[in-house]
Parts: sequence; C-alpha cells; structure tokens
Amino acid sequence: MRPRTYDEVMAERLEAIYSATRRLTFSKNTAMEIVGGKSRLMKLVGANKIHAEKPTDAQNGRWHCNASDVLRYAVDPFFKEKKR
Repeated sequence: MRPRTYDEVMAERLEAIYSATRRLTFSKNTAMEIVGGKSRLMKLVGANKIHAEKPTDAQNGRWHCNASDVLRYAVDPFFKEKKR
C-alpha cells in the first residue's frame, strides 16, 4: 500500500467539510461575503449551483443558503483584484 499524497489527503478533508456542512445554512449576507459579493451570489443561486430558500414571503425575510454549496464557490479575499 502506497502512502497518500498531500493532494489526496487535502481532497478527503475538503469532502469531509462539505459533508459536515450539508445540513447547515448561511444567511444571505454571510453567503455574499464568502462567495465574493451580491451579484455573484445571485448568479450562483439563479444557476442552481447554490440552493437557497426564503421561507417567508416577507420582503425582509431571512434567506437560508446551503452552507456546503456556498463553501464550494468561496473566493479568497486576498487574491481579489482591486478596481483601479
């Protein structure tokens, strides 16, 4: 049996994170911070890549975004390009 590579171990850990967060939800504001903004979140929800629901029809009702889906599309804020 060969030893596992670093990439294999990291892939297993990442899948464990996705599995553990499958039943958790983030609010709309938290999800926006993680994926990189409101427009990107709206595009991902519109493309059914992030499952989100709004249990009430109220205008200010809270969103429930699936945490596992949000984490799959997370961006690194340190590598975000600055507008000039």
